[in-house]
Amino acid sequence: MNTVIDLSLWQMAAASVFIVVLLVIVRIKKISREKEILISSIRMTLQLVLTGYVLMYLFEHPAPFLTILVLLIMEAFAIFNVIKRSKSKLSGKLKKVIAMSIIIGTTSSLFYFLVVVIRLHPWYDPRYFITIAGMLIGNSMTGISLGVHRLADGMRTQRNLVEGALMLGAAPKTAVKQILDNAFDAAILPTINSMIGMGIVFLPGMMTGQILSGISPVTAIEYQIAIMLGILGSVALTVILFIQIGYKTFFNEQDQLVIE
Repeated sequence: MNTVIDLSLWQMAAASVFIVVLLVIVRIKKISREKEILISSIRMTLQLVLTGYVLMYLFEHPAPFLTILVLLIMEAFAIFNVIKRSKSKLSGKLKKVIAMSIIIGTTSSLFYFLVVVIRLHPWYDPRYFITIAGMLIGNSMTGISLGVHRLADGMRTQRNLVEGALMLGAAPKTAVKQILDNAFDAAILPTINSMIGMGIVFLPGMMTGQILSGISPVTAIEYQIAIMLGILGSVALTVILFIQIGYKTFFNEQDQLVIE
């Protein structure tokens, strides 16, 4: 008989020993990261506790309006984090492209996955909708963050090469093709590497959680394969939309390179 081992408050506190060990190490090595480690640990704990109570309420009171509201909040935070984490100065047009790419890429992938792949009924069931949305949006956010950095950095560091190609008569898309390819490669590579090591090097979080909750490993594997393919599609679609539209914000109407 499968039983779930509930963790007590003391057991949760015992897990904090890993944070203590890390703090001791960075202190001995004189690495100034104590503040970041403490803040991130406390923030993670508070966010997850709050999320747990919110999910409990949503699971007990499923409603289309509440589910869509949570989705919009998740999308907004993803867009905000991508723009905030960017080390490059982004134009207003590029920020709009980032928002559009994330919203279109993740929502289209999400509804396809829910309606076609797992055939969720009702479609707004928060137990599936919110958890799957979180995985798709989270991974797409990471991918597009890398793509934004590589695109913006490439446009600046390779400005002379791009302008030289334009002077020789190349179209803007042709002049920046290598930069776009590098941006897409940087954005999609973490997801691909994760898929390569999955099942041999490590067991993914979703699969581990299902197995610990008593679900058959075979069923957990089926869900994990499906969700990883969904994540790959969501990241790829989001990044492709961004780079195919985003590079145009670096050019004016005369196809001249303009970098703020």
